[in-house]
Amino acid sequence: MTVYLNGAFVDRAAATVSVDDRGFLFGDGIYEVTRARDGALFEWERHLRRLDRGLAGVAIALAASVRDGLAEISERLLRENGLDSGDAIVYLQITRGVAPRTHYFPPPGTPPTVFLSASRLTVPDELRARGATAIAIPDIRWGRCDLKTVNLLPNVLAKQQAVAAGAFEAILVKDGVVTEGASSNVFVVKDGVLRTHPLGPHILAGVTRDVLFELVAELGLSANEAPVMAAELPGVSEVLVTATTADVMPIVRIDGRPVGDGRPGPVAGALHAALRTRMERQCARAGVR
Repeated sequence: MTVYLNGAFVDRAAATVSVDDRGFLFGDGIYEVTRARDGALFEWERHLRRLDRGLAGVAIALAASVRDGLAEISERLLRENGLDSGDAIVYLQITRGVAPRTHYFPPPGTPPTVFLSASRLTVPDELRARGATAIAIPDIRWGRCDLKTVNLLPNVLAKQQAVAAGAFEAILVKDGVVTEGASSNVFVVKDGVLRTHPLGPHILAGVTRDVLFELVAELGLSANEAPVMAAELPGVSEVLVTATTADVMPIVRIDGRPVGDGRPGPVAGALHAALRTRMERQCARAGVR
């Protein structure tokens, strides 16, 4: 597989990063995962805006010429790796670069490390058809979860706890409030209204989450951003999680207890169908250009 590293397209096996890279030493970096369909990037501008916000949030300076070329690099990786048909993802990571190990920033002008790769995505449609399971665990992450940094150890531990329990996702709970999943945003349907945690430092502003609010309006559904208490979960009719790699995934059991009637619900189904339609149309238009 071909990847991109600091200005060059190279074989993945030959791509190396210095042991003095601050991403390796400190997790000092930002990343994005962008969905692609038939070689076209889905909602690229939203991902780029979030990347800009993340880089600004951790004070990593990226040259405008590099930033403006990221879409072209991503599309080339899709083509060169034979991913110009079907579903794929592009992974992008930018760190503060290579410098002597100090807790404070390296000197201005230190070039950031820029890495991109593309890979095939197997969309989990079989799991979606029967519904996924989840566990609820305490949210012990740091206070700036709105920045998509490579510091993911708490998320990794949460996801592993879910996998060990035979579950698809870990639903994180902070002070009795559902924040998000280990690698997803969480929605519930209660009394016919779709609800999810408001944007802020406790959750990541998911791109799929953002798109879902537009789809809700198009479908004539009701939705709002309001805290969901963990104690409310037994009484909701649907729970669903959203992510770039999972689209809209219905959760039918939490901690072994059924959600609603224990089957994927109509809201999750309608939203997933609308999301896939938007993806197909947007990527088809991009492919024509």
